Amino acid sequence: MEVSKNRNLFIEEVPKQSRPRERLLYFGEKALADHELLAILLRTGTRQENVIELALRLIQEFETLYGLNQASLEELQSVPGIGPIKAIELKATMELGLRIATSTIPKYGKITSTKDVGEWLLREMRQFHQEHLTALFLNTKNEIIRRKDIFKGTVNSSVAHPRESAKCSLVKS
Repeated sequence: MEVSKNRNLFIEEVPKQSRPRERLLYFGEKALADHELLAILLRTGTRQENVIELALRLIQEFETLYGLNQASLEELQSVPGIGPIKAIELKATMELGLRIATSTIPKYGKITSTKDVGEWLLREMRQFHQEHLTALFLNTKNEIIRRKDIFKGTVNSSVAHPRESAKCSLVKS
């Protein structure tokens, strides 16, 4: 979508075929860019910029969608045009997205390789800001029957005594 270089357009002034909602209806959600999907969630812009420009600025401010997801409520609210309600809605939407991403792999699925474990844990733990020592408990058919966080560490380390892992395993066996 091209916006006038001389002034910001209100969304009503943007041609219909370039508006995110109309584009989603016509082309489907997969055809939309990240900023267009974000603009739909934001709903409104400010007096200085329309919602599409606000969405673009948010993504630029936090560099990526992942950066936007990692932003605190306070960091989001520091962006002009993002008040407490929009910040809360963004955080809730991002959390819902994370939950959807982790639910795509069955919560208690079957493990056939170490790659399966890595992919499963990556989806489960990618939003954490500190190291976690996690145990997965499998039955004799290699199906996950339980996940347990044994220890939460610092930003770059997780130190736990082996007896904590053993204790957790023995209690559940």
